[in-house]
Amino acid sequence: MSSREAPVAERVALPVRYPDVESRQVMDRRAWWLLVLGFLIPGSAQVLAGNRRLGRFGLAMTIIGWVIALVLLVFLLANRTAFVAFATMPAVLVVFQILVVVYPVLWIVLALDTLRLTRLVRLGGAARAGVGVVTAALLVLFGGAGAYAFVAAGSTNATLDAVFVGTEVAPPVDGYYNILLIGADSGDDRDGLRPDSTSVLSVEVATGHAIMYGLPRDLHNVPFSADSPMQPIYPDGYGRDGCAVDVCQLNSIYTEVELFRPELYPDAVAQGSSPGIQAMVDAASGALGIPIQYYVLIDMQGFAQLVDALGGITVNVQESLPVGGEWEDGENIVPADYWLEPGVQVLDGYNALWYARSRYTTSDYDRMNRQREVQEAILRQFDPGTVLSKFAAIMEAGAQAVRTDIPRGMFSTLVDLATKARDQDVDKIELTPPTIDPEDPDFAYIHTLVAGSRVQPTPTPTG
Repeated sequence: MSSREAPVAERVALPVRYPDVESRQVMDRRAWWLLVLGFLIPGSAQVLAGNRRLGRFGLAMTIIGWVIALVLLVFLLANRTAFVAFATMPAVLVVFQILVVVYPVLWIVLALDTLRLTRLVRLGGAARAGVGVVTAALLVLFGGAGAYAFVAAGSTNATLDAVFVGTEVAPPVDGYYNILLIGADSGDDRDGLRPDSTSVLSVEVATGHAIMYGLPRDLHNVPFSADSPMQPIYPDGYGRDGCAVDVCQLNSIYTEVELFRPELYPDAVAQGSSPGIQAMVDAASGALGIPIQYYVLIDMQGFAQLVDALGGITVNVQESLPVGGEWEDGENIVPADYWLEPGVQVLDGYNALWYARSRYTTSDYDRMNRQREVQEAILRQFDPGTVLSKFAAIMEAGAQAVRTDIPRGMFSTLVDLATKARDQDVDKIELTPPTIDPEDPDFAYIHTLVAGSRVQPTPTPTG
């Protein structure tokens, strides 16, 4: 029924549905109202001026969407850890992908119908152009947002499946989660994978208080944990009476077990690890005197891709460091390509990799410190803006750079611990000279240091 055919009473009572089409001022104002209402409350424009059945369906879906969003917001505020666990479940991410397709498609249908209801041919020139441009912009905005959310949910699902492949959810021990961090290099110029840096991150569940224990790769006579299959082979410590490889130190354990003793850890691969990594876990546990629940291995080659995905990292270079080159007995055998000079710099992935791995002009202990500096710089780059703008690239790079036996079910716990620890300083205990002599370490003293570092002082009452 046209506005002219409608009863006079209805035309007066419902001016939006039955406008005075001869008045451009009325039609212009009506068009903008329909556009704004359709944007804020999808379906309302159809109820007021178009197909009421379509409008009621759009309104119902809009209200359902608002209710879902409100429930999720309350859930997030009430229990963030449980919310993250729920939101990262595979089935929930798939449902989310479906919703971010259905809702934008419905909104686009309603927006195009709203544009039809504005009767563009009856509008003034400025209003016609404005309504058209705004509608097109909103269509691109909602369509693009829906496509981005769909891809982001899929990337999250795929990355979580690729990275968090462990099967066993372990409880904290004495209130702590202890995680072995291995920085390994599998670059094109290297044979196999080498554990270049080893440390243990210990996080108190209740407070998020974090301690980083740095283990030098040349640590000798490392004891294994009591339940380790390596302990009977090396009851007096690894390499005290020789070993199966050329150099008997901490980072040689991975190579020895991978090459010569993989049968000692028959379930390692099925649990998301490897025999060599599990032997490193047992060694770090024995060295520090604490149980270690999980490991995280960062492949330095994949790490360069992650840094590039983040847009680079900011570090304060303390001394000139060679990029490329090879040094032997203090002599530069192969000249460096160039040097990283002192000063605050933003490093891309390639230069950050060399900053972390360069050792020809400095000691292994200096390199350990630089690698921890790089790890902290990466964490600082994970701000919401960077993650949202480069989500897909970060997810892809993360899957290439990180391996762990942490199960997907622990992801929400990790997020909760990271949130608690974010605003706290990380205590660092480097088991290097002069504190510890790597060639003749006193492991009883190391155990005492570790135990003492985990006792938090009682706050002094005030007032």
